[in-house]
Amino acid sequence: MNRFFGSTKPKAPKPTLNDAIEKMDSRTESVEVKVKKLDAELARYKDQMSKMKDGPAKNAIKSKALRVLKQKKLYEGQRDMMMQQSFNMDQTNFALESMKSTVTTVDAMKIAAKEMKTQFKAINIDKIDNLQDEIEDLLEQSNEVQEALGRSYGLPDDVDEDELEAELEALQNEADFEFEGEPSYLDDTEPAYVETNPEPQKLDQNKVTA
Repeated sequence: MNRFFGSTKPKAPKPTLNDAIEKMDSRTESVEVKVKKLDAELARYKDQMSKMKDGPAKNAIKSKALRVLKQKKLYEGQRDMMMQQSFNMDQTNFALESMKSTVTTVDAMKIAAKEMKTQFKAINIDKIDNLQDEIEDLLEQSNEVQEALGRSYGLPDDVDEDELEAELEALQNEADFEFEGEPSYLDDTEPAYVETNPEPQKLDQNKVTA
């Protein structure tokens, strides 16, 4: 059947913007290599001319240098043009990717909004209020239970608070007195003016003989 009607070849995928950028960058790099080679050749001719005297030989080298310089200018123009094209495509690609990201973000936000609406339908605000009231009542009951468990036993109810304050003040004065220590006259240490171990005085021989 293919012999009579022929067969259609599968279509090649269309090049993307990224493919075009990569191809342009590759061409730019190859041109940059040529420019560097021409720079090296120009440097060689310049070195030769600096060592030669004016004459036909130097003029021949000069002609070659001019020819190489023209080729370099041509390649530099092509390189700059391709770099500009690559830059433009890169900016276009960036804008395209940003638009795709925006569309994805908007779609995700729409899905989230639908899910939130579905979840809100399952929430009853009245039931939430009732639950909060119930929790508040339970907390109050818990506090009452704690207060009941914390009651004191065996303490007299007819104690005069004035007497308690007076007794507390007396205890405080007693503590202050003990902190001050014993009076100085009850201290066993000798006064500063009393010598505990006096040295024996030597007699003056002149006074004894007199």
